[in-house]
Amino acid sequence: MPQMMPMEWTMLYITFLATFLMFNIMNYFIQSPNTQTKTKKTISTYKINWKW
Repeated sequence: MPQMMPMEWTMLYITFLATFLMFNIMNYFIQSPNTQTKTKKTISTYKINWKW
């Protein structure tokens, strides 16, 4: 039945899109957040006097 062809392509697209989205959502939420370290990093700044 050729008149049913667009519906089959739409269902195929929806199936692949749903699979792709579920895969990405699962990979995003499966990662545990990084724990913050208690050590503070000091930024060394050098004061430079410019002589114009």
